[in-house]
Amino acid sequence: MVAMVAMPVAIATPLGLSATAQDPARAKSTYERAAALEAQGNHAAALALLWEASGLAPRDPDIQNRLGEALDRIGALDAAIDAYRRALAERPSFRQASNNLVLALVKVGRGPEAIALAQKLVLEAPTDPERYFTLGLAQSEQDYEAAIRTFRKAIELAPNHTLARYNLALVLRRADRLDEALHELQRSIATDPRAEAYYTMGVIYWHRGELDRAVQALRSAVKLKPGYADAHYALGSVLNAKGDFAAAVTSFRRAIVIQPDRPTAHYALSQALKMTGDLSGAQAELVESERLRRRGEVEHEALVTTTVGIQHMASGQWNAALDQFARAIAVFPDYAPAHYQMGLALRQLGRNDESRKSFDRARKLNPNLVPPVTLEK
Repeated sequence: MVAMVAMPVAIATPLGLSATAQDPARAKSTYERAAALEAQGNHAAALALLWEASGLAPRDPDIQNRLGEALDRIGALDAAIDAYRRALAERPSFRQASNNLVLALVKVGRGPEAIALAQKLVLEAPTDPERYFTLGLAQSEQDYEAAIRTFRKAIELAPNHTLARYNLALVLRRADRLDEALHELQRSIATDPRAEAYYTMGVIYWHRGELDRAVQALRSAVKLKPGYADAHYALGSVLNAKGDFAAAVTSFRRAIVIQPDRPTAHYALSQALKMTGDLSGAQAELVESERLRRRGEVEHEALVTTTVGIQHMASGQWNAALDQFARAIAVFPDYAPAHYQMGLALRQLGRNDESRKSFDRARKLNPNLVPPVTLEK
């Protein structure tokens, strides 16, 4: 699926990754903990650990690529691009890293550079459909017609390339060629029925006012992928538009079970509950929506500030790092990654009692973040 374009976050590029003593075994352990946290959806804590693993093994391409993906997720695109480039410097054939780099360049507004890189990859292997697929992704935000031609070329080379056909449908949708988009989605589903294809089909029908078809497609999406929060949310929105408020409430609640911290889902649920006559429930969800919106704002601010502090640590600026972690904690006192990184910086400065207190606070907030060995040191 083509990633949504994120707004860049102003984070300085690391000045160096050699300030921390290299320790491949510890890097692997830290990386594995980060991967486990990501699988749980704890992306903020995972990012903190990936920065640490990156410093411990700066030439490990898998760690650098995973760090890039985590930075990409928060919109720290320049830093993500640097991480992807480090991964490729160590493993030039690393397809995932090259794809990630192309897309990050697009997101940061360096579309021509992204396209040039993707075209270079195509020239190196002109019969490889995957390289055309990557080029199509690069062109998708720049030139719809070129992207359509490129995705069609990928499909010509690999007729069962489901992702190429799906992304072709996405571009056709953005170009407002909805009948063609639906046709490609139907062909994609015939080859490989994926929830994402049904979801996109449902959204197209919804926006065209074909609500019954939208419901049918979105129900197929959640049947294939019960944990698909976006599909449950969209289904609730369509049911709400149809006036089936009780069913909409059910769908919104399912979306919230999967993604409890999504303010828009709580707000939508509040509106649906209001229509069913449950005014107290509607008010409670409205309050929760606003609480989550405000929490999201301060958590993002704390995340960005903590990331700046981690970059200071990477270049050996320990006191500057501590200042950033303190700022993050002032904004969001319960932000575990800031306490954890503060513990690392304090330990590096020999302030062991303070370090243990920071680690203990981080562990209480997020037990998965701090291994026992860290607390013992």
